[in-house]
Amino acid sequence: MVRSGRLAEASVPRPRRPMPASPSPSAPPPKRIVVKLGTGVLTTGIGQLDTERIGAICAQVAALRAAGTEVVIVSSGAVGLGMGRLGLTRRPQLMTRKQACAAIGQSLLIQNWQTGFAPHQLTVAQVLLTHDDLRHRHRHLAVKASLEALLDYGTVPVINENDTVSAAEIQFGDNDTLSALTASLLHADHLVILSTAPGLIDRAGSGEILPVVERITPEIEALAGGTESATAVGGMISKITAAKLATKAGCGVFIAGGDEPNILARIFAGSHPGTFFVPSGLPQAARKRWLAYFQRPEGRIAINAKAVEALRGDGRSLLAVGVTGSGGKFAAGDIIDIVGPDGTVVARGKSGYGAADMDRVTGKSTPELKALFPTRRRCEVVHRNDLVLL
Repeated sequence: MVRSGRLAEASVPRPRRPMPASPSPSAPPPKRIVVKLGTGVLTTGIGQLDTERIGAICAQVAALRAAGTEVVIVSSGAVGLGMGRLGLTRRPQLMTRKQACAAIGQSLLIQNWQTGFAPHQLTVAQVLLTHDDLRHRHRHLAVKASLEALLDYGTVPVINENDTVSAAEIQFGDNDTLSALTASLLHADHLVILSTAPGLIDRAGSGEILPVVERITPEIEALAGGTESATAVGGMISKITAAKLATKAGCGVFIAGGDEPNILARIFAGSHPGTFFVPSGLPQAARKRWLAYFQRPEGRIAINAKAVEALRGDGRSLLAVGVTGSGGKFAAGDIIDIVGPDGTVVARGKSGYGAADMDRVTGKSTPELKALFPTRRRCEVVHRNDLVLL
């Protein structure tokens, strides 16, 4: 919701109003933040790192660390650096060639981060992830434990997608999404996305940066655009998507210009550069968070309006009597989306039945299911402990 130009009636608070959950000059420093930097911020051209800017970011991170804030960096740039070494002018479309660029560029990227932090006596830790590392529960927990250990040791983890081995089905797709999932995984107070864009611009009204977004509506999403960079992916669209993920997990999100001087200090001093996305509600329990944000559903189950009310209003399990149909290829235990009569995804959870059984399950009462599956201990289609509302 925004308050700017022609979108004024849709609703963001005026900049002079106190902003909920946003830093202020009197607020204590955040305990933990994730800072994501795009390729456009870190480079001056294809394959050319902006070492001066990296040094400035490192100094700001060191100041935050000295004030008691743990900082995790999500850094783009490996593919672009590899492209520079290979003399390429456009980002490769073929997966294997993009992987080759990443393999060449990743070592150069981490070396420059360590060089930038060395004057501040800080050690970096390289962490390369694929989506599967966060999607599978035991690996998800292992990644979290490893990052917690690195923070306990006082290092600055520098995370990037493991493009060298990522295939289409295990890709995050962009580091904006990776940064949001990292912030959720680590229960970060704030995610700061630094890019070439100074914030979300009200293209439908004033043409100015929206200072605060209280809720991401279709009108807000319509203000986003893609990227025309030869080395980057995503653009503002992916940043809005990342903000949706992170704010639902209880994390405040800033989008601000990475080329602005002392940007991190200004953000956490309460001067509100860029756009702040207000977190929604309280963070969910860790297992619910994993179900909601780290999964790629294998299919969907459609339910009627009465079942929607039972899930949302009463916190019940999903019973077969409320199911109206299903789609996709999924087995019992796979993650599925649960959609209402209008097609809106209302929840996500672990299905108690496979797609092959759904025709027999759909619309049945619990006694009928017990007769059909006499050896089953539970008859719920999705048990409430394995379900999270979206």
